[in-house]
Parts: sequence; structure tokens; C-alpha cells
Amino acid sequence: MGKYVIKQGKTGSYFVLKAANGEIIGRSEMYSSEAAAKNGVESVKKNAAVAQIEDQTVEGWKNVANPVFELYKDKAGEFRFRLRARNGEPILASEGYSAKASATGGIESVRKNADSEVVQE
Repeated sequence: MGKYVIKQGKTGSYFVLKAANGEIIGRSEMYSSEAAAKNGVESVKKNAAVAQIEDQTVEGWKNVANPVFELYKDKAGEFRFRLRARNGEPILASEGYSAKASATGGIESVRKNADSEVVQE
């Protein structure tokens, strides 16, 4: 099982979701407080299992209702995903992947590790 790690930034708190091997799967937006970041973790837990994938890398892609994993290609040509909650707010974003299959695997890893505990590092 993975783990959520709450971290302090210059302007607030954020969390990262790590897989069992220690690799970072995704990172949250910046929150105003640690309590708000913990609410973000709960939102990932609640939404990851039910979110569909909206593949924005294919021509003619269709919008999917929130919650959703948006799979897209960034300006540098890397594949990324972000998880949006039911209200449309982004709650978790990936780093860039060179292959689409790796980004899709990242989404599956979020689903697999979504129920992880929050730990202090």
C-alpha cells in the first residue's frame, strides 16, 4: 500500500501520494492549511475509484462528467493526468510521462493506492 505525505510549502500545505515503492504518483494543489490538505486527501479517496478517464489525447474526445481523470499531453509533449473532484476542482496531478501507457498506469496506481494512510515523513 502507498501513503499520503502532507508537506509544508511557502504559502500553505500540499500532499503527495506515493506508491509502495516510494515513487510519487501525484501531487495536490497548494492548500491554505494542513487541515485543508487532509480534506484534499479524503477527496482523492472518495473520487479516485469512481472517476472515469477523459482521454484528451485522441481526436474528437468527449467531456466526461466529474469526477474525472483527465489524460492529456502538455506543451512539452509529455503525457500527464489530473484528477478532478465532483465540483470540478483539481485534487491531484501527475508528473510528465514519455509514454501514454505510463500515464494510464499512473491513473491505475492512484486507484490502487487511494485508500492509503496519511503519514509524516
